[in-house]
Amino acid sequence: MSVGVRRLDDVTVLAPSLDSGSPADAFLADAQRYRRELLAHCYRMTGSLHDAEDLVQETYLRAWKSYEGFQGKSSVRTWLYRIATNTCLTALEGRQRRPLPSGLGTPSSTGTEDVAEHHEVPWLEPLPDESADPVNIVGNRESVRLAFVAALQHLSPRQRAVLVMREVLQWKASEVAGALGSSTAAVNSLLQRARAQLEAAGPTQDDPVVAPESPEAQDMLSRYIAAFEAYDIDKLVELFTAEAIWEMPPFDSWYRGPQAIGDLSRNKCPAEKAGDMRFIPTTANDQPAAAMYMLNPETGVHEAFQLHVLAIGADGISHVVAFMDQSLFEKFGLPASL
Repeated sequence: MSVGVRRLDDVTVLAPSLDSGSPADAFLADAQRYRRELLAHCYRMTGSLHDAEDLVQETYLRAWKSYEGFQGKSSVRTWLYRIATNTCLTALEGRQRRPLPSGLGTPSSTGTEDVAEHHEVPWLEPLPDESADPVNIVGNRESVRLAFVAALQHLSPRQRAVLVMREVLQWKASEVAGALGSSTAAVNSLLQRARAQLEAAGPTQDDPVVAPESPEAQDMLSRYIAAFEAYDIDKLVELFTAEAIWEMPPFDSWYRGPQAIGDLSRNKCPAEKAGDMRFIPTTANDQPAAAMYMLNPETGVHEAFQLHVLAIGADGISHVVAFMDQSLFEKFGLPASL
């Protein structure tokens, strides 16, 4: 039996070559439709888009290898979720959690102090909306938003798995117990502790936010982009709520309130004038987002700089996470320069 490659809608699975029409081939064709929701599931578990992509690939490979033992006692989708969850739990053994700066337990900064990058920290990453599971298939919109995924990072991997399977996937406690090789009582105990820890997660949680496609979100995002592109910091800070949070991994500082955000933008932003920054509106984690391109004075080209993910509520912008990871631009289908 030779080794071949199966392509599952952007996920490559290495598997022994099979004759067309075999049961395993039929499985691969059927399993393909679950790729997006499995990616979102692995993202919730890990907080990393890059890790989630690898884990979905590993999930399909494990499923293919054990397909002959699949007895049809559950649906293919349920079976894949069981494999994906345990694949994530194995991968998370001994790993650090993926925080945002506000989740490190340090106090907020004023916007005038020096800032320091920490690339050794495995920071939380954003999720392209095209990679999120469709709402009508599984879960709810809040389950992929940054505040929820960041809060999940405060839980142990098994607590995370139980909470996601019970409250996002809506599995019964007995189903979760079977998937994790545990007891129903242990699952209920883990869920109770997970809920308590989520409530105490702190500044990573936001008030209810509006959907990115809503007129309110679109208007606020347009005003946000216009203020930045005009380098009008006074206009910018007017858009934030009184308790708004700004953070920008890999910098470990975070900022609360319009004044601190304004001071940071005036003192630390490499832009100097209108036109130095340009933006492309997009979405991430089912939230409005904007890709920032900063002018390189040596080349005269606007180059990929930050990906801003916004939480917008009825009173304005309550949270911005500006990810300074240019490798994300390709993942989001964004150009490297303008």
